[in-house]
Amino acid sequence: LYPLSPATFEAETGCPPAVLKAAKRVHLLACGTAYHAGLIGRYLVEQLCGVPAEAETASEFRYRDPILPPDTLVVAISQSGETADTLAAVQLAKQKGAKVLAVCNSVGSALTRAADYNLYTRCGPEYGVASTKAFVGQLVALDVFALYLALARGKMDDVQAKAFVDELSHMPVLVRTALALNDETQRIAKLYEKKRDFLYIGRHVNFPLALEGALKLKEISYIHAEGYAAGEMKHGPIALIDEDVPVVAICTESRILDKTLSNVEEAKARGAKTIAVATEGDKRLLSLVDHVLYVPRASEFLAPILSVVPLQLLAYHIANLRGADVDQPRNLAKSVTVE
Repeated sequence: LYPLSPATFEAETGCPPAVLKAAKRVHLLACGTAYHAGLIGRYLVEQLCGVPAEAETASEFRYRDPILPPDTLVVAISQSGETADTLAAVQLAKQKGAKVLAVCNSVGSALTRAADYNLYTRCGPEYGVASTKAFVGQLVALDVFALYLALARGKMDDVQAKAFVDELSHMPVLVRTALALNDETQRIAKLYEKKRDFLYIGRHVNFPLALEGALKLKEISYIHAEGYAAGEMKHGPIALIDEDVPVVAICTESRILDKTLSNVEEAKARGAKTIAVATEGDKRLLSLVDHVLYVPRASEFLAPILSVVPLQLLAYHIANLRGADVDQPRNLAKSVTVE
């Protein structure tokens, strides 16, 4: 990460500072879990870098006629680098004149060969089909990308950049702390393993985490789960809520936390059992929800690295209790190389 200069990013990825500085739009493309990382990346790019951004599933992008303005930088995210839809989307983006930065875990994969620049997540092999550490690696890589994009465009000064990097560098320690929630998460899992439906809610960067938490539960426990933007509850999902539908709410510290807490109260009023992922020290949740999983305090844009840990643990323990194969779920493949 040092020295804190766009030239450092060029040395790692091959992407020149001029490309970052000229980017008028960032379009993030991915599938599945990587798409959820891309959604968080959209918030990072817009709010830290001041660049318009969009995140889209590659399977949809490839079959429309997308308009990519000049100086659009496409960021393609894939653990394997072999996802068929992502590769096709990259080829289409390049045909339309966009430069492509790959965020990938697999050196020499098809995606890294097709991209103009490569930012490797360097997570090592991930043997389980359901992506966990690769997702965290993608979040970290997108944090690094946003950092250098902000520096290149003058949206972050050296002091701000150093503070960001110092906190990012401390994340491994905080993730280990979050992993200490294992026993508490297992206890909660035993209470809800027989439920047939779950609802996950969050706002802002926690909305993609709601999607990811629901996806993990679906993938490995075979329980129907939906992730929703908390502000959309009254537009339909609230009709599903009763005492048989647990609600998992990501309620970490943010400027719109009160809005999410209001949604949690609405769920409780309709009989739902509620599980919250919250920032350490926030005592308001203790009287509001049935269970709280506290993660260490972190800034709003780095908090998802920590908040996803208890969501992954919850899915893991529920799947184990139900006798499912957490490493090789039915009907799924690690790399989706065909449509």
